[in-house]
Amino acid sequence: MDVTTIKTGDSVSIEMNDITKAILEKYKDISFSGDRALPSFTNQAMNRSLKELCQLAEINDPIRITTYKGNVRQDNVYPKWELVGTHTGRRTFIVQALSMGISPNIVMKWTGHSDYKAMKPYIDIVDSIKAESMTKFNNLL
Repeated sequence: MDVTTIKTGDSVSIEMNDITKAILEKYKDISFSGDRALPSFTNQAMNRSLKELCQLAEINDPIRITTYKGNVRQDNVYPKWELVGTHTGRRTFIVQALSMGISPNIVMKWTGHSDYKAMKPYIDIVDSIKAESMTKFNNLL
């Protein structure tokens, strides 16, 4: 179930934590178009708003993007806020959930991933983070 499809008064059959319950409670007395329980935005409008918020928060770390056209390499540097979008949040959620030890099968159900192959890149990121973290013990000796 996609959160944007929840209607006012729906019996919700997805797992929710206290934070998600509080968000639904906050909006319970507000009317939204389509009798939705939460406000909804187009993906483009949401991405514009996220970029604006990240710019206001001064998330300006330079990020280098390398592309190739044929054999020609092109490097461009952008402030991080320009690259943020809704999928950034999705990726962050998945990596954080896996890092917390939540089973990939559960995360896949929450995010709508249909196969393990799609989840594998996120699992690889978490494995890399775990390996890097273990090297911190090397400084103890």
